[in-house]
Amino acid sequence: MRPPIASLIALLLVVAALTMISLNDIHAGRVPQAVSDGEQQIAADTALSMRTTIDAEARTVRRTANAYPATSTSTPVTAFKGLASARKAILGGVLLDARTGKLLAAGGRTVQLAGVNVVKTASGHGAIPPRLVTSGGTRQLLYFARLTLPAQQDDANQDQNQVLSQRRWLLVVSEALPGPAVYGDGRTAQLLDAGGTALATASHGTASPAAADSGLPSAATSAAKESARDTDASGSLLGAATGSRRTVAGWAQVASTTGPGDTDDLGLVVLTHHAVPATTTAVDYSGFALQAAGALAVLALLLGLALHFFLQRPLLRLYLSAGRLARGATEDGPTAWEELSRPVPVHGFGELARIGRALESLRRQLLGESGPQEIPGRRGPGYRALAVVGVLVVACWTVPMIFVLNRADTATAVPAPVLAVQQTRTEIASNRVRQSLDQLYTDLSNATASLPGTSRAAQAKVLRHTLADHKQFRSLYLLDRSGGITLRAGDTPLRTLVHVPDGGGITTVNTSGRIPAIAAYAQVPTAKGKAPAAGVVLFGEIDVKALNSILTRPKLGSVWVTDDNDKVLAASVGYRAFQSLPDSGLSRLARATQGAPGTAGTAISRVLHTSSGPSVDAAAPLAQSGPTARLGWHVVTAEPAAALQIPAVQAEQRTMLAGILSLTLGSACMGWLYVVVIRPLRSVAVLVERLAGGDRRTVLHPVNHDEIGSVTRSLELMRQALAERDRADRSSHAAGPSPSLRQTTLQR
Repeated sequence: MRPPIASLIALLLVVAALTMISLNDIHAGRVPQAVSDGEQQIAADTALSMRTTIDAEARTVRRTANAYPATSTSTPVTAFKGLASARKAILGGVLLDARTGKLLAAGGRTVQLAGVNVVKTASGHGAIPPRLVTSGGTRQLLYFARLTLPAQQDDANQDQNQVLSQRRWLLVVSEALPGPAVYGDGRTAQLLDAGGTALATASHGTASPAAADSGLPSAATSAAKESARDTDASGSLLGAATGSRRTVAGWAQVASTTGPGDTDDLGLVVLTHHAVPATTTAVDYSGFALQAAGALAVLALLLGLALHFFLQRPLLRLYLSAGRLARGATEDGPTAWEELSRPVPVHGFGELARIGRALESLRRQLLGESGPQEIPGRRGPGYRALAVVGVLVVACWTVPMIFVLNRADTATAVPAPVLAVQQTRTEIASNRVRQSLDQLYTDLSNATASLPGTSRAAQAKVLRHTLADHKQFRSLYLLDRSGGITLRAGDTPLRTLVHVPDGGGITTVNTSGRIPAIAAYAQVPTAKGKAPAAGVVLFGEIDVKALNSILTRPKLGSVWVTDDNDKVLAASVGYRAFQSLPDSGLSRLARATQGAPGTAGTAISRVLHTSSGPSVDAAAPLAQSGPTARLGWHVVTAEPAAALQIPAVQAEQRTMLAGILSLTLGSACMGWLYVVVIRPLRSVAVLVERLAGGDRRTVLHPVNHDEIGSVTRSLELMRQALAERDRADRSSHAAGPSPSLRQTTLQR
């Protein structure tokens, strides 16, 4: 009996303490923490886009060098022209002898190789990472690629079977440092080197004067140097304040934090900053926390006292009375008379009162003062009502906490800068998906240039080589003019739409099934005098898992890519192909991004109310240019406001959690009390009333080893004594009436 009551008091006091601590911990400065965290994530997303761009360019340079059809008669000048013509973005390039570092060919602007040990750089076996150099007062990136060519035979009579050493060249190209893409009106993005010098700066809209904080670059690079490689390598800063606005900045390293990458040694840092309105009203929940915790503590103590006085103490007294009667029924002499002479006090109500009245009747029967008597039926509420009242008392505190107090207003709880952050991050996610699809389309188009003029086996080799270099493709295949597949590499195609499109771009090739089939396609060129390829269009089906992995970003929530009918093509969470968005509000939000006919539309964000609370949602068109612009696809994001550090939403969630926790624990403890005390007590009440009514044949078995079990054992002893006396009465009935227990005791 004691554990449920003690647990109820202890657990409710713990909930009161947690309520006090959790609500008292909510603070709001002049700039909400959610805004600072959002700027940090914007910087991290921008750094990821920068890293993706540089990594893709480095892989493209290496892939171009590996695909060059070098022969033993290839000269450096010819090879360099072939390599340079394949790369339109290079500013300058050189071809060097990997063994000696000698210049073999050059073109374009002068490549700054000061500080580059060519022999040592080319001697390794892994990919050579890009390097950051200064040329003509501007910072440029150097990309490296190795070329291995068969050795030339200088002597025509030389043994053809003699193994000749291969020639190894090193291709070095210089390209302009890509600038950071910036989104969000009034935001500025900077690309910094390790010393805090701005290498590139971009702004969107009109930057606020408060955003011009000269100390932010040095603070960002210092923080980046102090961060370890195994961290998220990003953070937030607060800049200068001007009037009612304050600069919020985020920084992130361009270096990869998940493994070796091409940008690890560049020391680049992305800094984004934006002036936001500063709040003037302080948010303090300490007073409410103290009142709520105090009310629950008082309620817990009152409920514990009520259970103690109305249940625990009467039951203990009943337990003592039952034991006293059992001893009187089983012992002889004056002790038995003393035990049975005292009346049984009736305490409590309900079942305890019934048991007390029945015990008093049994006492009188043991003394021989009365015979069996029927106990009148139960009147009034029982202890089940006490358990229900206990739950209702707890609910008087929990229901307002869950449904009334600290409710956040959906329209005003989420600050406007937080909405702007979600919209900006959605635009960045859309740009990242567009970059990935555009790059796959470009690489597929480059692969088509190698198909005409070669044998079918060579064309199949090109498909296999392209598939091995691009893990994002799951299948590559050529279509003829009738739409049939003539050559394939990789998995079985998922396509169900048989068509031969014109031009090139990105499309879907199925409209149903478990997996959406998104594909890049490009026309195979025809060259005069060369054998045609095995097909007219090259399709590359994109693995949807690769697309899903692009969408997952910290604190962005759930992300979906939808087609022009708002059907899901890819997502960062579990989904079925071509299903609708999980909420109709998200579908309306996606349609709201559509602009006038012929335009791509604009991004938009809103706060939508869901069953779990407010949600910060945004949608953006997938692309405004490139091969994906005409598709009408969207990127939609939804982040629960509870996951953001918004004081009003935090207070609502923690208040509701405290209410739910206290109601759950209180109900569990009262249920525990009902199972181990009240329900057995009801059973004992029925048994003792039957025993007092003359039932001597039903054996009473204690179920539990507790107070009620002890009462049951005492009743069994009394039953046995009464049954023995009844047998003695029947056997001696012919000799005369038997003396009562009182008379027998006095005679002794």
